[in-house]
Amino acid sequence: MSSSAARPASAGLPDFPWDLLEPAKAAAARHADGIVDLSVGTPVDPVPLLVQQALSAAADTPGYPLTAGSPGLRAALTDWLVRVAGARADGLGVLPTMGSKELVAWLPTLLGIGPGDVVVIPSVCYPTYEVGARLAGATVVRADSLTAVGPTSRVRLVWVNSPSNPTGQVLPAAHLRKVVAWARERGAVVASDECYLSLGWEETPLSVLSPQVCDGSYEGVLAVHSLSKRSNVAGYRAGFIAGDPAIVRELLALRKHAGMIVPAPVQAAMIAALGDETHVDAQRSRYAARREVLRSALTRAGFQLSHSTAGLYLWATRDEECWSTVDWLAERGILVAPGAFYGPAGNRHVRVALTASDERVAAAADRLAP
Repeated sequence: MSSSAARPASAGLPDFPWDLLEPAKAAAARHADGIVDLSVGTPVDPVPLLVQQALSAAADTPGYPLTAGSPGLRAALTDWLVRVAGARADGLGVLPTMGSKELVAWLPTLLGIGPGDVVVIPSVCYPTYEVGARLAGATVVRADSLTAVGPTSRVRLVWVNSPSNPTGQVLPAAHLRKVVAWARERGAVVASDECYLSLGWEETPLSVLSPQVCDGSYEGVLAVHSLSKRSNVAGYRAGFIAGDPAIVRELLALRKHAGMIVPAPVQAAMIAALGDETHVDAQRSRYAARREVLRSALTRAGFQLSHSTAGLYLWATRDEECWSTVDWLAERGILVAPGAFYGPAGNRHVRVALTASDERVAAAADRLAP
C-alpha cells in the first residue's frame, strides 16, 4: 500500500472486544457439564408467536419499504412511547432503525460531528458509544459528571444510558434534567440509550422523553430503543429512535440516501411486538427469576454487586483485576464479560448476563456454591 493510499476507517478503532474473550470461552467450554455463557447477553428464549406470525404474514413484500417506517409502524412507535415512556405524542419524531447498535455507531456521523468536536460518554459504558465517536473523527470524553467535562463549547453530543449496560445503574430524574439543560445551553444533543427501560427491578427507570426530564420539549433530545431484549428479537434487528422532530427529519433524509431501511417484514413484526405487553411481562418474569438465582449465588460466592438495580446484567466484583475474575469463573465453566470492555473504570468488575436458560443458570449457581 502506498503512503498516499486511504487509511482504513478501522485503523483508529479498538480491538473488537469479544475476540479477546476467546481463550476464556475455550477454557469454560472444557467443563465436564459444558459452558454457561453469561457474557454477550443474547436472548435465548423463543420469539413470541404473535411476532413470528406477523413476520411470516408480511413475507410477500416485493417492493421497497419506507425508510421512515410504514404509517402503522410510526403510529405503533408513538403509541408505545406515550404509554411506556411517558412521552407526549404531539411534536414527537420517530424513526425505525436496524437494531440499536448501527444507530449508536453512526449517530455522530449522521449528526455531522467530526474532528474538533467532543462526544461525552459515561465512564463505564457500552463500547459502541466510543466507536461511533471515533468513526466520526471526534474526541471522546468519559465523564459521569458534567463538571468534569469543563467549560468547553466543543461538545456536540452527550450519551446517557439508563438502565446502564453494563452496570444496571438507574439515573435519577434530577440528573437527567441537568444533563438536558446543560446540553441545551451549549447547543449539544442528548442521546439517551433506553434499551433496557422495561427491566427495572429495584428502581424504575425514567425516559429522557418524560416531561419530568425534558419539560415537555424534545428540543435537542433523542431516545434510542430496541426490541431485542424485551421481545427476544435480537435476530430481527428491530430498533428505533425518537425525540426532536427536526433532528429525526435530518436523520431520515440521510438514512434514505444511505439505504438504511428496516425490512418490511420486520416492520410488521415490530408493530405486533409493540402492541402487546403480555409477552414482555412473561419475559420479565423469566429474567427476574434468573436474576435472583444468580444474585444469590454470586453473593454467597463472595462477590459484591454494584448498582445492578435494573437492566439485564449484574455488575459484580471480587475486588481484583477483571481478567483474573474472568479466568476464575472460566475454570468453573462460566463465561462472563470483563469490565475493562466498558472502560478503564470497569477494570475490577465483570458483567454477568441474565440471558441463559433456566437450566444453565441453575448450573452456574451450583458451580458457584462454596
